[in-house]
Amino acid sequence: MDIGFIGLGNMGRGMAANLVKAGHRVTVYNRSPGKAEALVQQGATAAGSVAEASNAEVVFTMLADDRAVEDVAFGENGILASLAPGATHVSSSTISVALSERLAAAHADAGQRYAAAPVFGRPEAAAAAKLFVITAGAPEVLDALSALFDAIGQRTFAVSERPATACSLWWQPAAGTWTGRRYRPSPTGTPA
Repeated sequence: MDIGFIGLGNMGRGMAANLVKAGHRVTVYNRSPGKAEALVQQGATAAGSVAEASNAEVVFTMLADDRAVEDVAFGENGILASLAPGATHVSSSTISVALSERLAAAHADAGQRYAAAPVFGRPEAAAAAKLFVITAGAPEVLDALSALFDAIGQRTFAVSERPATACSLWWQPAAGTWTGRRYRPSPTGTPA
């Protein structure tokens, strides 16, 4: 599959590398171009712009926050302006529910598809394809993306047809339950 990957920080580097290892054609973009060099040596192609990275069947974003995602999605020559109708934006960034809802609506208006797929794990887990992937979106969209989620993670949890739902959930590994709050270990080993 042709994949664009935007955001090559601590988590994105490992995720993009695992997509390359899985045999996908991956075009990578980062504001700091030097972060793409190691991935290019592994077989990825470096993009010179968000628009170039968005010339794909699927484009992942793994960025720091709402503002960074807004800039690459809604900006001039951003994902919304560049992604072909029928292509999919997968947001793996930890973003707000409100932004995820805006992205879902904007992509639908553009004839594009959108899924939220935030990930849980540290950079070492990203590099080892051991992330937990929390997905939400239309079932046919998630089904088409399942091999990509398998390439980056050890387990995928599909939680809703509404993408914003994935942005509102946090996994509590000690309790094995979903909550609306981040997991914080307590001294007793039970979730706080």
